[in-house]
Amino acid sequence: MRDRKVGKLWLSQQQYVEQVLERFNMKNVKPVSTPLANHFKLSKMSCPTIIVEKEVMVAILYSSAIGSLMHAMVCTRLDIAYVVEVVSRFLSNLGNGHWEAMKWILRYLKGTCNKCLCFGGAEPTLEGYTNVDMASDMDGRKSTLGILFTFAGGAISRQSKLQKCVALLTTKAGKKDALVEEISSIVGNEARKLCYHCDRQSALDLSKNVMYHSCIKHIDVRYRWLWQEVEEQHFKLKKIHTDKNLANMMIKVVEHEKLQLYA
Repeated sequence: MRDRKVGKLWLSQQQYVEQVLERFNMKNVKPVSTPLANHFKLSKMSCPTIIVEKEVMVAILYSSAIGSLMHAMVCTRLDIAYVVEVVSRFLSNLGNGHWEAMKWILRYLKGTCNKCLCFGGAEPTLEGYTNVDMASDMDGRKSTLGILFTFAGGAISRQSKLQKCVALLTTKAGKKDALVEEISSIVGNEARKLCYHCDRQSALDLSKNVMYHSCIKHIDVRYRWLWQEVEEQHFKLKKIHTDKNLANMMIKVVEHEKLQLYA
């Protein structure tokens, strides 16, 4: 929907979400206010080990449900990006707890099927947000990286993923992937127009080469590019309060009140 008078554009998938709920018999369920409840501790420990149990779970349309959720997530529903990434880890061997988590996500969509992306009403600038949840993976203790880019107030790119290696410090976890690899790969030549937000002061200090010492020597050569770009003011790095960091929803379950602030 577009309103030319106020200069705004809305993108909605309400009809699609309703079709998904009907397909999985969740059309008349009681809605919930968060994408996933805190009592869900999803790990490989919940995966069945007995053949009989595995055969029972194979009959469940788990992969189809994830595929349906991914379509909504990629197009308009960035608020479920993190939880979809989590439940996707157990496609090959799901347990009953994983399916219960999936149904919870569908219940959340039931109560929020009218949510949409809105563009306009803000300056036409490209802004990036990043955050990392230290060792959130219960199986491998890897950190979850969250990235969100907005333009004119609306999200245009988002990512929620496990990092490839285990980080021992939050500075390394936040700096290594978010502030360098994602800026260079996603933004590229448009970096001069970008304002990048991060709530970790240590990562920001490191990006400006303020606190260089032996423990970060291993990233010296590889990330000289970042230091040079910041020094020459080709793009901006700004400190943002954690509560206002839009990337929070990419790395963890966010409470209903905070989701309203991000909407």
